[in-house]
Amino acid sequence: MNAPAPVATAASADPRPYSQYVYAYPHKTAYRRLEPRPSLRELWAGEPKDALSLYLHIPFCEVRCGFCNLFTRIGAPDGLTGAYLDALDRQAGAAREALGDGEPVRFATAAFGGGTPTFLTAAELERLCDIAERRTGVDLRAVPLSVEASPATATADRLAVLADRGTTRLSLGVQSFVDSEARAAVRPQRRADVEAALGRIREARIPVLNIDLIYGIDGQTERTWTESLDAALAWDPEEIYLYPLYVRPLTGLGRLGADADTAWDRLRLALYRTGRDHLRARGYEQRSMRMFRRADAPATGEEDHACQTDGMIGLGCGARSYTRGLHYSFDYAVDMRQIRAIVDDYAARPADDFRYAEYGRAIDGDEARRRHLLQSLLQAGGMERAGYAARFGNGPEEDFPAELARFARRGWLDDSAPDGLLRLSEEGLAHSDALGPELFSPAVRAAMAAYDAK
Repeated sequence: MNAPAPVATAASADPRPYSQYVYAYPHKTAYRRLEPRPSLRELWAGEPKDALSLYLHIPFCEVRCGFCNLFTRIGAPDGLTGAYLDALDRQAGAAREALGDGEPVRFATAAFGGGTPTFLTAAELERLCDIAERRTGVDLRAVPLSVEASPATATADRLAVLADRGTTRLSLGVQSFVDSEARAAVRPQRRADVEAALGRIREARIPVLNIDLIYGIDGQTERTWTESLDAALAWDPEEIYLYPLYVRPLTGLGRLGADADTAWDRLRLALYRTGRDHLRARGYEQRSMRMFRRADAPATGEEDHACQTDGMIGLGCGARSYTRGLHYSFDYAVDMRQIRAIVDDYAARPADDFRYAEYGRAIDGDEARRRHLLQSLLQAGGMERAGYAARFGNGPEEDFPAELARFARRGWLDDSAPDGLLRLSEEGLAHSDALGPELFSPAVRAAMAAYDAK
């Protein structure tokens, strides 16, 4: 969700709790232009194709929140969404061609993200689903399909399309049910409109509703935070994600000069603990620092989290694709003018251009180990040491002795975990955004530090 801040060094004795949200490793600021451009057919030759993930990126939003530095643009001139879908169709065809027909191709999961996929009209959402199915071969009704939405765009006609096409999870970005906090986050919305959107989502009978909330907003208190939590709980959502607010360069709040300090760190930690305890007491299981799932929520498919398999096809100008040896995408930006240029360039690309990877980062054995450990360890359930050893040959303590010893000294590892399980303590989970960046390789740190923000 957030672009990187300076990463704590491995020697940091007392890192700040909110360094960076690690949702993918390496971050795209470590990607570089690939010269020469490798062909997708070469990249996917020999890759496992029996449990791929499919991600379609829609880079449009009706507004841009003050904290947001996602790859998204505000609005779309006449014809741009259609041209974007045309390009997405061309890219999907090139990606499927690259997978070849030498062995069965199976998609295990699918997701539409952004931006705001529901920025598209109902008819355009139909077309988006058609592109996914007809071009890649995925059966959206047969796999878990997650879609992101905003209150303003969660209209009945759009939701009807998504429900009919097999959506199993709808994630609504609410952030706060308190109108003054929404304004402070530069997110123009009213609670009444949010509640109306939630009513429409429940009427659409999509099996899993997720509500995103943010803590650390200017003026937020434990009382108002609890008010937002209770407002979300009133809808009995299957999932709730709790995100700490970050203020990053080139965002609306960043331009206002907001910055982190130790008092804000303490406030966010206190609000995190309040939210965690509040949700646990009401029957939600903590799956990570951010994710809480109702204990009786229906399963949405394969439970294995993303780090266990590398195969992912990302379609759209902000999407990543993963092979075992390379993570690749298109150019990355946060500044609105730069994003508009990248989106316009993507929409005009001929089919041949989509047969090559342009920006990316090679994943060697060390990086694969770091990625696996990082993403596994940040899950509340922890990581089986035997599974790690089966994949990489050594145990995690052999590969990362200094890092794990440091985490143990800080009390971030759970001493009571069963034998064979490497798991974070409650304090370790609370400090996930400090722990994760400490597992970045020196090479990735250097590339991120050298990135010229745009």
